[in-house]
Amino acid sequence: MARMHSRRRGSSDSDKPVTDEPPEWSDVDENAIEERVVELAEQGHSPSQIGLKLRDEGVQGTPIPDVKLATGKKITEILEENDADPEIPEDLRSLFEQALRLHEHMDENPTDYQNKRALQNTEAKIRRLIDYYRGDELDAEFSYSPDKVRELLE
Repeated sequence: MARMHSRRRGSSDSDKPVTDEPPEWSDVDENAIEERVVELAEQGHSPSQIGLKLRDEGVQGTPIPDVKLATGKKITEILEENDADPEIPEDLRSLFEQALRLHEHMDENPTDYQNKRALQNTEAKIRRLIDYYRGDELDAEFSYSPDKVRELLE
């Protein structure tokens, strides 16, 4: 969604190296990785934060560069198998938080038209994502309202 509401190009970044197997120096048992993923999820970390922690801290002192290569499953798949997946998808949750921050800003600064437009764009993204997730990840009757989202996130 980088170019959806602006004329700028998307941000470029490096690509992962193409490989089918984990590096030799990262010899950690799959079960230990899965236990650590579930443990971090229970502590309240999101799937992307879990990936960063495993990359930086690792399991049993050994860093895990890629959970999917090491276990054959994505972090979200591991969380779903162990019933530790978040109730709101991570991308939607971050948009909710952004919209709430913009609402608070607009309450204090009602004439900030640039951020008013940013709020409209963010809420449009939220509505599109809700349509995408409705029925699978979210209830069929789920609808967006700032008050409802504030209650969900607290």
